[in-house]
Amino acid sequence: MEIDRKLKAAIAARHSVRAFSDRPIEPAQIEELRRKIDSINAQTGFHFALCLDEPEAFCANKPHYGAFSNCRNYFALVAPKRGAGERVGYYGEMLVLLAQTLGLNTCWVALTYEKAKVACPVLENEKVHDLIALGYGTTQGVQHKSRDIKHVSNVTETSPDWFRAGVQAALDAPTAINQQRFYLEWLGDNRVRAKALLGPCSKTDLGIVKLHFELGAGRENFTWA
Repeated sequence: MEIDRKLKAAIAARHSVRAFSDRPIEPAQIEELRRKIDSINAQTGFHFALCLDEPEAFCANKPHYGAFSNCRNYFALVAPKRGAGERVGYYGEMLVLLAQTLGLNTCWVALTYEKAKVACPVLENEKVHDLIALGYGTTQGVQHKSRDIKHVSNVTETSPDWFRAGVQAALDAPTAINQQRFYLEWLGDNRVRAKALLGPCSKTDLGIVKLHFELGAGRENFTWA
C-alpha cells in the first residue's frame, strides 16, 4: 500500500524534537491530521485531540530530562484509564508518522507537561495518557544509539528477511528514555510474538514498537501470536 510505504520512509526520517519554531501549522496539514484523529477515535472509542496554539501545557519548565522550548501544538492522547496503554502507543505513533510525512516534527511526552492545563475535555473514566509535541522543529533532531538487534529479538542467520526488517524498524521506534525495553520473537512460519519488558511506559512503548514492526516487516508477511 502506498500509505505504508510513506510511513515506512517516515520511520527512518523521524527523530524526537523538543525545540520548535514560531511557524504555524498549515491549514491543509491541520485538516489531514484531524481527519486521521477522527478515524482513530471512531475505530477505538478514544478521544484523541489536536490542540493548537496552546502553550500552557508546556510551561512547567521542569529542570530535568525532556525540557521543551516554544511548544504550542500537541496531540492529547485521551483514552480509558485502564487497559488502553498498548493501543494508545500504536495509534499515537500513527499520528507521529503521519505528521512526519507532512513535514512536521514530534516528540512523545509522558511526564514533562502540566496535565491540569491540557486543553481538551477528559471524561471521568478517561485520562491523558501522553502528549505528542508537534510543530516545525528548529532542527530535525538526531539519531540516538540503538541496542543490538540480537538484544531485542531472537533473530539469527536463518530468520526470514521480513522479520529482520521488522526488528530494524522497531529499533527506530521512540521509547521512554530510549530504553527499548521490548522483545520480538519469531515463532516459525509467519508468527511473531512481541513482549513488553519491565520499564517505564512499557505498554505504550510496545504499541509503538508493534506499529513500526508491522510497517518494516510488511503486514502481509506475518501474524501476531
